[in-house]
Amino acid sequence: MRTRVVPRVPSKALLGEHGELVIEHAGREYRLRQTSTGKLILTA
Repeated sequence: MRTRVVPRVPSKALLGEHGELVIEHAGREYRLRQTSTGKLILTA
């Protein structure tokens, strides 16, 4: 049985200095952002 390797990316590499990122998926935009307490929130 083969083990599936899932890519791992540090959140800082995605969010950058602004702490947020817009993701386009299936014709919609989603915003991923880091809160002031360090948690991540994904909104449509």
